[in-house]
Amino acid sequence: MKHLILNSWLGLALSLSPLGGLGQLPASFDGIETAAVSSLSTDTVALDIPTQFPLCSSDSLYAAHFDSLVVKWLPKGANVAIYAYDLTERKPLYAYQADKLGRPASNMKLLTTITAMDRAEGNDPFFTEVWMEGEMKQGVESGEVRGDTLVGNLYVVGGMDPEFDDAAMDSLVERVARRHFRVIRGTIYGDRSMRDSIPYGNGWCWDDIPYDYQPQLSPLMFAKGVVEVKANPGKRGKPARITLSPVSTYYNMENRTFSHTPEAGDFEVTRNWLQQGNRILVRGNVERQRSGAVTLHAPESYFMHTFVERLMAKGIQLIDPQTGKQLTVPTWQWAERTDNGKQRCIARYETAMQQVVDRVMKESDNLNTEALLTRLGMQATGHRHVHAEDGLEAVREQIRKVGLNPEEYNLADGCGLSNYNAISPQLLVAFLHYAYHRSDLFRKLYKALPVAGVDGTLKGRMKKGSPAYRNVHAKTGTISAISSLSGYLQGRNGHWIAFSIMNQNQLSGSEARRMQDKLCEEFILRCCGSGPVTSPSEP
Repeated sequence: MKHLILNSWLGLALSLSPLGGLGQLPASFDGIETAAVSSLSTDTVALDIPTQFPLCSSDSLYAAHFDSLVVKWLPKGANVAIYAYDLTERKPLYAYQADKLGRPASNMKLLTTITAMDRAEGNDPFFTEVWMEGEMKQGVESGEVRGDTLVGNLYVVGGMDPEFDDAAMDSLVERVARRHFRVIRGTIYGDRSMRDSIPYGNGWCWDDIPYDYQPQLSPLMFAKGVVEVKANPGKRGKPARITLSPVSTYYNMENRTFSHTPEAGDFEVTRNWLQQGNRILVRGNVERQRSGAVTLHAPESYFMHTFVERLMAKGIQLIDPQTGKQLTVPTWQWAERTDNGKQRCIARYETAMQQVVDRVMKESDNLNTEALLTRLGMQATGHRHVHAEDGLEAVREQIRKVGLNPEEYNLADGCGLSNYNAISPQLLVAFLHYAYHRSDLFRKLYKALPVAGVDGTLKGRMKKGSPAYRNVHAKTGTISAISSLSGYLQGRNGHWIAFSIMNQNQLSGSEARRMQDKLCEEFILRCCGSGPVTSPSEP
């Protein structure tokens, strides 16, 4: 992001609140694939809640060592808040401004994901459905199939599946096309009623609109509302060859590229977003294969246009029920499907919850997180139509569940893009602490988190040779002047640690990440405090 929002330490210190003690993980735990964890306490075991949850280390030499590192590594003008908690011994290792509020960036995803996974319905899949109005019987005057003609309507119902891609669209269209009709004399409706029509989260930046990390939000999402662009150079001075995916006539493209022509400027992919248009502009110098991506305006229309277009390509003819004329361009209307007893579901596409969570954690996907938040709101309220606030209220209830006061934080969105979020390392560690204690939740979360030096957003950090390599499993977070890292690691003495590091007002993201990586290495090497270091069990 381009925005430098400084002065991000937002509030007063939080009052200390009790948090529970934890069961102990087995010493051996695979660094990439989650092993079976049979010795964890079950979800029904109550937390052993102490009378206090101190925010300082009981080892003064240990704390002094880390204080000196903060002074050494923190740039002038920047700030940081740190909390590390020994899950094995149930005591804090180190705290530095651990209860101070700041912007978490994508560490906000930990709160949303843990809350969503902790629900009884947490494993339910995301889905998209197609319903047909009436029964498939010949000879009925309306709402039925007459010969090879459906005299009635189709409803495409969005469940905000964030992983609904090109292959999913083809699969859904194929299932509808296999039905016993070749003509639809009626209307195809899109049902986008699951959530409100506000396309962005509270506090999202307006000039990030065309970027693929900030898509518009809708219950009907296709390819994340994004078009992928690839450009291959031709002869010098000639336009590059452009490939767009997914293919749809919903958008158009203008090629202003030049091959091997530096004076053409930097390669760029954008669209006429200030006019809310979908004319993709690809421009600049293409000296080698280049790629980019751009969001589209009104992703629900992108979905419906492409659905109807591909249905027509399968040979399904659309007849206007008013004029009786054949439609030659993709046409649809918006309406909520209501159960009138004459409808049946004829196609359904599902995406597993774990697939959505994996992308949230590994790739820090914002759309996936907001989809989790929307569904969380539906599950928590039982309502068919929800707002982002419904999901955020469920997260606030989870904050109470872990033993802290939600009134002492500000939650604005699910993914951390908002400039209005204000939480602390203490809160993040409380959620990690809670998840660790619940075996089923922890297995899924630990497997989904990026692994240092191996995959996801940590693939290029703490590489082989570092004591943190394959050891740190953590969620990254980055927006302008903000960098955060929260997750789990295992000390050299075999103890399991939950930690959170929130760098604020730091213009150099690389310096912030370097500090976080070094702190993780120090936590691993000095986990046992100022005493002797013992060798851990092999991961």
